[in-house]
Amino acid sequence: MALREDINSALKQAMRDRAADRLSTLRLIMAAIKDRDIAARGEGEEGGSGVSDADILSILAKMVKQRQESARTYEEGGRLDLAERELSEITIIEEFLPKQLSDDEIVEAVKAAVAEVGAESIRDMGKVMGALKAKYTGQMDFGKVGPMVKDQLANG
Repeated sequence: MALREDINSALKQAMRDRAADRLSTLRLIMAAIKDRDIAARGEGEEGGSGVSDADILSILAKMVKQRQESARTYEEGGRLDLAERELSEITIIEEFLPKQLSDDEIVEAVKAAVAEVGAESIRDMGKVMGALKAKYTGQMDFGKVGPMVKDQLANG
């Protein structure tokens, strides 16, 4: 729950600093987390403390990806002001994500995950992706990692 507390204290600090843009982005993050809390309660998950840090990391990663797509769309449409706003939101959200792995580190992580689950064919791709998501949520773009895993399994 440390991540939720970090975001909450950053929210309070933004209020004190009267940083309107930062405050609105942090409020969006907290709203997304609360939505997931409510959905988890609806699915009957107990615990009362809300979603885990891993769930929060996946929420943040999803928010970054959405903003990257929006920024790209705005740039293509010639709305640079809106694209810049999306990019500034990404910067704020990324403060709470772990450091992104480099391409070399991702290749090593894929090789380790393939060895760890004993994957031998493309049918084992789900197991490998599950292992990677368990260890590296928020540290890599799984959309880009999927083809790397498939390549690794095809070439053995």
